[in-house]
Amino acid sequence: MDILELTQEEIIEKIQSLYEKKEFSTLKGLLSQMNPADIASVLDEVTPSQRLLLFRLLAKEEAAETFVELDSDTQESLIHAFSDTELKEVLDELYIDDAVDVVEEMPATVVKRILKNADSEMRESINALLKYPEDSAGSIMTPEFVDLKKDMTVEDAFKRIRRTGVDKETIYTCYVCDSSRKLIGVTTVKELLLHDYEDVIGDFMETNTISLNTLDDQELATQLFDKYNFLALPVVDMESRLVGIITVDDAIDVIQEENTEDLQKMNAMLPTEKTYLKTSVLETWKSRFPWLLLLMISATFTGSIITGFEDKLSSLTILTAFIPMLMDTGGNSGGQASVTVIRAMSLGEVTFKDYFKVIWKEIRVGLMCGSALAVVNFAKIWIVDKTMFHNDEITFMVDLAICTTLVIEIVFAKFIGCSLPMLAKKVGFDPAVMSSPFITTIVDAVSLLVYFGIATAFIPQLH
Repeated sequence: MDILELTQEEIIEKIQSLYEKKEFSTLKGLLSQMNPADIASVLDEVTPSQRLLLFRLLAKEEAAETFVELDSDTQESLIHAFSDTELKEVLDELYIDDAVDVVEEMPATVVKRILKNADSEMRESINALLKYPEDSAGSIMTPEFVDLKKDMTVEDAFKRIRRTGVDKETIYTCYVCDSSRKLIGVTTVKELLLHDYEDVIGDFMETNTISLNTLDDQELATQLFDKYNFLALPVVDMESRLVGIITVDDAIDVIQEENTEDLQKMNAMLPTEKTYLKTSVLETWKSRFPWLLLLMISATFTGSIITGFEDKLSSLTILTAFIPMLMDTGGNSGGQASVTVIRAMSLGEVTFKDYFKVIWKEIRVGLMCGSALAVVNFAKIWIVDKTMFHNDEITFMVDLAICTTLVIEIVFAKFIGCSLPMLAKKVGFDPAVMSSPFITTIVDAVSLLVYFGIATAFIPQLH
C-alpha cells in the first residue's frame, strides 16, 4: 500500500500495529518512505517508548531532519532518552542554525549536555550565534555556506563545491569574498554550469549584492525574500565581512512566527510559542488574563460617561437604544484601519514618513463611509423605528443627532486606528499591540462623549 494514500491517523494506527507485532524491519521500510516532517508528526502522537524505538530505526540523516521538525517538548523527551553516542550522532548531522534553534528551546541542564556532546567547531558556532540579539538576522543565520574567490575559474569553483558542499545548507547560491572575507559578489550553480571551465568567476559574478547586517531585524529578511524571490540571503557584520546566510526555510519560519505573534497581540493575548494543544490551561490563562483585565478596567470609563449623562438619558430614553450601534460601528471602523495599516507596515509598504499621507487617506475614507452609513441609518430610523414601530420619541433632531455622531465617530475611529500603530512603531513598540480591542476601548469612550454632546446641542428638551 502506498503510504501517501493514507491519512495521518491511518499511518499512526499502522505503525502502532507493526510495533506491537514487533515487525521492525517492515516498520523501518515504512518510515523510509515518509517525509521527515510527516515522521515528526507521527512521533509527536505516539508514546515515549514507541517514539524512541521509531527514531532509532531512522537513518542518520533522516533522523536529524526529523529531529528538527519535532516540537521542543518532544525533542527534550528524546534527548533525555538518548545515550551520549546517540545525541552526538544527531548533533553531527544538524545544521548550525537548527542546532541553535534546539538549544534556545531547551532548559539549562539539557543545553549543557548538548554542548558537551557537540564537537568544538559546532560548540563555537552555537555560542557565537547565541550572542546575537533575539529576532535579529544574526540569530537566525547559518555559517554554513559556499564561498568562492573572484580569481577562481569555474573548474576551481566546482572542485571547491564538491569538496565542501556536503556540509553546507545550500550549494546553489555561492558567495564571492575577497582575502579579508568581505562580500564582493554572488553567483549560482546555474551560472557556473552555463560557463566554460576556464572562465573566471570575477568576469561574470553579480556585484550588486543585496545583504543584511547581523543586527538587522529578522522581519527585514522576510521582506527581502518576498521582494526579490531569493533562495538565500547573505548576512554581513559591521565591517561587511560575510558571516552567514539566511535560507528561505528560515524566512518561512520567521513569517509564521511573526504572523502568529501579531495575531495573538491583535486579539489581546500575550504571545506564546507553543502550539494550541501543547499549551496548558494555566499558560493559556496567563496569556489572556492580563489583557482582559486591562481592557475591563479601561471599559469602566465608558460606564462612567454613561452615568454622567444619566439624567439626560432618563428624559429621552430612546437615545440609550442607539448606544450599542454607535459603539460597535466606531470600534469596527477603527479595527479596519488598524489592521490595514499594521499589515502594510509589516510588508514595508508604509513607514512613519508616510504618517500624514495615511491619516489624510483614512480621514477621507472615514468621511465617505460615515456619510454613506449616516444616510442609510437616517432612513432606517425614520422608516422603521419611527413609522413602522410608532416610536414618538424619535424626532427629526434625534435622528439627525444620531447620524451626525455616526459620521464624526467613524472619522475619529479611522484616525485613531491608523495613527496609533504608526506612533507605536516609531517609539519602539510592536504595532500589533495597538490593535482592535485597545482601539475599540478608546473609540467607545470618545463616541459616547461625542454622542451626548451632539444630542445635548441638537435636542431642545436636553438643554
